[in-house]
Amino acid sequence: MKSKNLIKEFLFLFLILCTNNSNKMFFLFILFFSTMIAISANSWLGCWIGLEINLLSFIPLMSAPLNLLNSEASLKYFLTQSIASINFLFAILLSLLMIKNFFFNNLMLIFINSALLMKMGSAPFHFWFPNIMEGLSWFNNFILMTWQKISPMILLSYCLNFNYLIFIMIFNVLIGTIGSFNQASLRKLMAFSSINNLGWMISSLLISSNLWTTYFLFYTMFLFISCFIFYITNIFYINQLFNFNFNYYIKFSIMLNFLSLGGLPPFLGFFPKWLVINYLILNKFFITTFIFIMSSLIMLFVYIRIIYSSFMFYFMKFKWFKLFMKNNLIILIYFFNMISLLGMILSTLFFFMY
Repeated sequence: MKSKNLIKEFLFLFLILCTNNSNKMFFLFILFFSTMIAISANSWLGCWIGLEINLLSFIPLMSAPLNLLNSEASLKYFLTQSIASINFLFAILLSLLMIKNFFFNNLMLIFINSALLMKMGSAPFHFWFPNIMEGLSWFNNFILMTWQKISPMILLSYCLNFNYLIFIMIFNVLIGTIGSFNQASLRKLMAFSSINNLGWMISSLLISSNLWTTYFLFYTMFLFISCFIFYITNIFYINQLFNFNFNYYIKFSIMLNFLSLGGLPPFLGFFPKWLVINYLILNKFFITTFIFIMSSLIMLFVYIRIIYSSFMFYFMKFKWFKLFMKNNLIILIYFFNMISLLGMILSTLFFFMY
């Protein structure tokens, strides 16, 4: 009975997030099917059409009439995605019209890759990404960091320029790490964390599509837990973690999830990074592996600094601020914590079995 109530509570919360009105549900369905169109199209033009439908369906989900930040974020998102789409279409048409040779093919691949990297918010085309994340709700941030990266990443796997993408993935891990310093906003911190993880995802894409799928599913799960906790507690800035009298179990859950995102070995988040590091070492990318590991350690330092602040700093108790949570939501958070703690043991057993 408890499990049934938990599932009902989760579905009810998801419906509240998604279906405040029928329009939002309609645009969510278009968002889903436009990604399917983009990744299953037979031509580059069909992929471009799928990307455009995806863009036009996500903008109504972003914009809210009573929030100026949402409107500004949706306008910035439209402009940057339109520029990326124009570059993508230009590169496709140019590659169809011009004479084929080795130099020209590589140049067109770089153009197509750059347009797709700009669409997913990868470095060095990342400047729009943290600003737009700052103006969105946690639900829209979750979509932007996960679902909106699926179609550009899969299209990128169709036309890889290997040498170019090696530099791009190193840029991603370095810029994601450096940009996460001195961030007071959790949304911007999650944006730079997403840029850092994008470098790992591109490296897994260069190795194997199955490895990319594994990494992406794990990363989506950890992002969902983070955005879910921040949504139900209404946290947007780091100082909110230690200014208010939150339940220590919630702080402990945030700590576990941050350590999983950073890739600390006892937790489940280390498993996909371990797979990527293993394949990079087998293919003799020693310098790239060293940069990746060092960037993960620095990101762990950033996460641990936030966790230490939230646990150790003196926090004020306001009489008018109380965090009321239903028991089912607390059980759901505990379930996520158990996955993060015990999943590494199960996944390593599975890995050695095969």
